[in-house]
Amino acid sequence: MQSMWDWFGEHAWVLAWVGTALVLGTIELTTLDFFFLMLAIGAASGAVAAGLGAEFLVQVLVAVAVAVALLGVVRPIAKKRLLKPTPSSFGVAALVGQSGVVIERVDAHNGLIKLAGEVWSARSYDGRSAFEAGATVGVVEIRGATALVLDES
Repeated sequence: MQSMWDWFGEHAWVLAWVGTALVLGTIELTTLDFFFLMLAIGAASGAVAAGLGAEFLVQVLVAVAVAVALLGVVRPIAKKRLLKPTPSSFGVAALVGQSGVVIERVDAHNGLIKLAGEVWSARSYDGRSAFEAGATVGVVEIRGATALVLDES
């Protein structure tokens, strides 16, 4: 029976590639940028090539080819799908910048608009403008339960 040290000696490149893949994978855990993950997968493919008995140059070429392909194709897709930015605003803050339709005349003191499927009290933002029913207005600010609006032109 073959000793464990003999096996390690015969499979040194497999172990080196696996070790490299583990180190790169660990680095990826700290960066979360998918760069080192692609390199780790490339190193793992080098380990597979070594395990199949390929020469060192072939192992390197396989590792580099896989890593470059993953960096060029998979990484951009993965970053786009998995690292989507979280919405910066929610609740009433998300209504700022949206359009509403005037239901009841809006002026400096009162009015009603339909905004995001709900009826909101509204006032003109500049304190001078007035909007008649049916006009489309843009929400500039929300104060309490009142939308401050301007002409959406």
